[in-house]
Amino acid sequence: MARSTNRKVVPEAKAALDSMKLEIAGELGLSNYQTVDKGNLTARQNGYVGGYMTKRLVEMAERQMAGR
Repeated sequence: MARSTNRKVVPEAKAALDSMKLEIAGELGLSNYQTVDKGNLTARQNGYVGGYMTKRLVEMAERQMAGR
């Protein structure tokens, strides 16, 4: 069985990332995203959540860098 190589650089950020994930899923109309079986969602639905998370995190980093 393959081991996951995904590890958080800042483990304390997990709660904030989970919160952002649920917020974005709600904005996309995916209610109860926390409890729904992700395997029953389409790849597009799951991809939208991850894609919008990435987009928002990049925007946050750009704003932070521009402020310096």
